[in-house]
Amino acid sequence: MARLRELGYVEHLKEYIQAGKPFFGICLGMQTLFEGSDETPGVEGLGILPGNVARFDVTATHNLAVPQIGWNGVNVRKPNKILSPGHSPYYYFVHSFMVPLPEGAMPEYVLTTTDYGIPFVSSVQLGNVLATQFHPEKSGAAGLALIQRFLELESLEATDAEPLLEPTTVEAAPNPTIAAPRIIACLDVRSNDNGDIVVTKGDQYDVREAEGNKEVRNLGKPVELAQRYYEDGADEITFLNITSFRNSPLKDQPMLEVLKQASTKIFVPLTIGGGIKDSVDPDGTKRPALEVASEYFRSGADKVSIGSDAVYAAEAYIKTNVKTGKTCIETISEVYGSQAVVISVDPKRVWVKSQSDTKHHTFKTQTVGPAGETFCWYQCTTQGGRESRDLGAYELVRACEALGAGEILLNCIDKDGTNSGFNHELINDIKSAVSIPVIASSGAGKVEHFHDVFQHTTADAALAAGIFHRKEVTIGEVKEYVSSKGIQTRA
Repeated sequence: MARLRELGYVEHLKEYIQAGKPFFGICLGMQTLFEGSDETPGVEGLGILPGNVARFDVTATHNLAVPQIGWNGVNVRKPNKILSPGHSPYYYFVHSFMVPLPEGAMPEYVLTTTDYGIPFVSSVQLGNVLATQFHPEKSGAAGLALIQRFLELESLEATDAEPLLEPTTVEAAPNPTIAAPRIIACLDVRSNDNGDIVVTKGDQYDVREAEGNKEVRNLGKPVELAQRYYEDGADEITFLNITSFRNSPLKDQPMLEVLKQASTKIFVPLTIGGGIKDSVDPDGTKRPALEVASEYFRSGADKVSIGSDAVYAAEAYIKTNVKTGKTCIETISEVYGSQAVVISVDPKRVWVKSQSDTKHHTFKTQTVGPAGETFCWYQCTTQGGRESRDLGAYELVRACEALGAGEILLNCIDKDGTNSGFNHELINDIKSAVSIPVIASSGAGKVEHFHDVFQHTTADAALAAGIFHRKEVTIGEVKEYVSSKGIQTRA
């Protein structure tokens, strides 16, 4: 809102809306319609709708991660031309703030409500103003259909011919909606020896064939594979650029082009990792991490994943307990929000006989180590698992959340490539350390593993790569199995 005022747009927006012209606000675009927000106390909103935007406070009371990142349903609360009564497909949400429901009668502007621990307003419609807390442009076919209806309608106001709903109050809310765990397809992308951009997959981080000419494994073209996963029902797509940057990440045109092409075909969130760090070009030009991330966002990414530099930032923060405001986590989250910053953690297990044997956070395991150990801690690594650091994963994620990260991508070197299932103990330990969402990664080998990780941990999402690339398991089969076991997924 401060930026809109600085640019002189506020009065023009108000005049446009008050003239009855069609307006569609998305996420923050909905929140700005209200009088103010807890996000920036004292900064006025557009004031088109009454009320104040509040911070989600459901971690302590409902054990739910904030930001809410993922798919959830909606309950239609008034007659309208956009959504039919009972029509509740899943839409993609990503937010730490929400419009709370007032007490008493349902306000006339409330189009839908959604439940995430507590009920909140998930979309509004008043006159020709439509706004959604969720992201229809990232909600697959359902979201695109909603945008299409908005574009085709001359007026959003319901008429006598529209199907009517019974007058509702806040207390008479329909059945609560249920947030669905996410199934994420991950594509490790790099250039092969011929300079082609390919999707590859390593065996314990080794991406070259074991025999013959030992070329980089080529499992397909990134955009084609990603589109296949989108059409198969993937809730998100993650691209991890594992090619070393020899010059400049901003001159890595192939990866930027991958994002640009993918974003024209894929309408679920896209995450990009690799090269998100402060760097210097060969000609001496400094490239701040924020500049690199901004170019990725402009090319179609919704989130950036930070690996090694997050470890270095956490080490410095833990040592001083001071936020400098200059780390890649802080600078990117300050501009784009915490939900745009994912921390990729690559830990490996270190066995100890007792908790007093190490300064790091440990936990007792259900398995036994090679020398009879029953305690362990998970050591952070950098440079794709090649370099070990004197830092535990537990301490890392806590520090990164404090610095402004909004999500954790939790890998496990011990599990990578084993197809033996996710590391439930590690996942639950990391979940206990933070209030932000955690994505489980490493070890998936069959559909049962996805059900198990949602059944035995509180992971917010599960990610896999190789089994999807090799067509051993499809995303559709994973969702069908998980749903058959009583865990609701997005269709």
